[in-house]
Amino acid sequence: MSPIPRRRLLAGAGAAVACCAAGCATYGTPRDTAPAAPAPSTPTPEPTTPAPAPSSAAAPAPAGLTAVDDVPVGGGRVFAEQRVVVTRPDANTVLAFDATCPHQGCLVDQVSGAGISCPCHGSLFAVSDGAPLDGPARAPLTSRPVRVEGGQVVLA
Repeated sequence: MSPIPRRRLLAGAGAAVACCAAGCATYGTPRDTAPAAPAPSTPTPEPTTPAPAPSSAAAPAPAGLTAVDDVPVGGGRVFAEQRVVVTRPDANTVLAFDATCPHQGCLVDQVSGAGISCPCHGSLFAVSDGAPLDGPARAPLTSRPVRVEGGQVVLA
């Protein structure tokens, strides 16, 4: 294999730069149309302050995590994006806990009849109060305030 002469290398590099520059010069503008004439200038109206909302207007309902009926009694569901786990120890109780395992900060990943489990080191927590049941975690999951509103579980 023979080395490329310097002139050929520089000529090739120059051609590549010219092609790129030509492509960039027309980027974003149609090729076969003339540039549009500027719009006539019109005075802009003075900004106005919107009228305050009537006091009887209802505030928008908070977005719920899930429907209460979608959380199994005796179990729960993990909402990783919100970093929360919702449990229903019985049909009339809905609880929420921070989904961060107190052992080393992993997120719990599932809730079963046995409890809330952490995949990192096997810790298991009670659905009724977040207390550690098994594994290296010695502290409970942190409780989060939650309420049921219109059939939806809402973080308070």
